[in-house]
Parts: sequence; structure tokens; C-alpha cells
Amino acid sequence: METKEIKINSNGEEKTLPDTQNQSDIRQIPIDKVGVKNLKYPIAVLDKDREVQHTIATIQMTVDLPKEFKGTHMSRFVEILQNEDRELHVQAIYDILEKMQERLHATRSHIEMEFPYFKEKEAPVTKKKSLIDYTVRFHAMTCEKKDFVLTVVVPVTTLCPCSKNISQYGAHNQRGEVTVAVRFKDSVWIEDIIDIVEDSASCELFSLLKREDEKYVTERAFENPVFVEDLVRNIVMKLKANSEITWYKVEAENFESIHNHNAYACIESHNGQEE
Repeated sequence: METKEIKINSNGEEKTLPDTQNQSDIRQIPIDKVGVKNLKYPIAVLDKDREVQHTIATIQMTVDLPKEFKGTHMSRFVEILQNEDRELHVQAIYDILEKMQERLHATRSHIEMEFPYFKEKEAPVTKKKSLIDYTVRFHAMTCEKKDFVLTVVVPVTTLCPCSKNISQYGAHNQRGEVTVAVRFKDSVWIEDIIDIVEDSASCELFSLLKREDEKYVTERAFENPVFVEDLVRNIVMKLKANSEITWYKVEAENFESIHNHNAYACIESHNGQEE
């Protein structure tokens, strides 16, 4: 394979630099994913309540590399991401993936992003408003067909049913974390996934609580005890009722308050497109 050359003007003199990445590789081993990661960039995502939410994503962009190429051109990933708006609109993800394939001569391209997503919530009694953040991930891929996975991480409160049943008073509770990944037909709101998870737990979390609110959430959790097993099953029942969702993976992890280990449960569907 010929080595491409780039001509530049340095100090008034023309120099020729070799394109090392485009050289042949004698090891003949293809690479599944190669690219850039931990790249921070402003993004705009759809917000059910306010139409659009502006946030910052940590992005990974990768393509496959055929066995005959020594390397890929890392700078091209960043060039593709940049635009005049200085912000990535999520609706443009597949355009970016196609440009990655075209400019990097790849057959498969991936873009993965993780970002904080904010939702305004009212305290249950005083109705005081505050913002609470959730972690959201997008993983889009294109090859012979397109694929998109939405992942939402939701913090919750869980109260142990066993502890409640065996204790004369009180029960141990703890904060937990639920991770829901879904594939879907047309669209699914991030807020809808959050609501499903929070409705399935002992109680949801809030950023701002006054004494009246603390009393409410404490008693609500006590009245709604759930194991991690209950939690993932509750969520799956609700996901199954959503006709838009074609595949799901639900994980729940309790950060136990009376143990030095965590409790964990996972359910994954086996219909729809598998990763």
C-alpha cells in the first residue's frame, strides 16, 4: 500500500511529511475498535418538560480498523465532532457515524457518550423545588444496520422486607442504584425511564427536603419494602407494558447499610437485537 504524503509550508519552505497511519501492517490483525475516548463536548438532548436540555458529555468515538492498515487518523474524530454551533445535537448522531465511516474508511462506527441529566422535582409535602441529577448514556452504532441503546442510572431508596418482618421496630434501609438500558422502536423519554424506576423502589430521592418531607419519605419507604429482586421485577413489569421498548437490561445494586458488601440483581430480555 502506498504511503500518502501531506505537504505543508514551514518557514517559507515546503516540506513533505509521511502519512504513517496509512502504511501497511505486516501482522495482518484487524482491530475491532480504535479511536478517541474521554473527550468532553457540549451536547443538546431532548427534554420532556423543557424541550431541550444543554449539558456536557464525555464521548468515545471508535471505528474498526482493517488488518492491512497500521493505524487510524485520530484527529479526524475530533474534526468530525466539531461544528459551527459548538454543540452536538443528539439528532445528528447518525450523521456523525456515517462521516466517521466515510473519512476513516471503516465498515463499523460507534459513538458512546455519558452525561449528567437534570430533572426538577418537588419535595413531597412542602413542594419546594430542586434539581436532581441522573447519569445517562447513549451508545449508537452503525454497520449494515443501525443500533441505539439508551442507559439511565437512577438512585433510589430501598428498605429491607426481611429486616422489617423480624424487627420489633424499625428496619434497615439504604440508598441503591438502578441501571436501565433499553432499545426501542421510535422514541423513549429519559424522564419516563426515571419515573418507572422511582415508582418501583421503596421511595425516590430528592435534593431538597424539609422536616415534613423527611417524615414522608421515611414512612413511605417503611410502607414499601423491596429486595433488589423485587426492584428489578417491578421495573421489568413496567418496561414490558411499554410497546416502544424492544429490549431491556435492568440492574439494581443496594449499598447495604448493615453489611460490608452490596446486594445485586439483574434481568435482561432476550428478544430484539442483542449486543
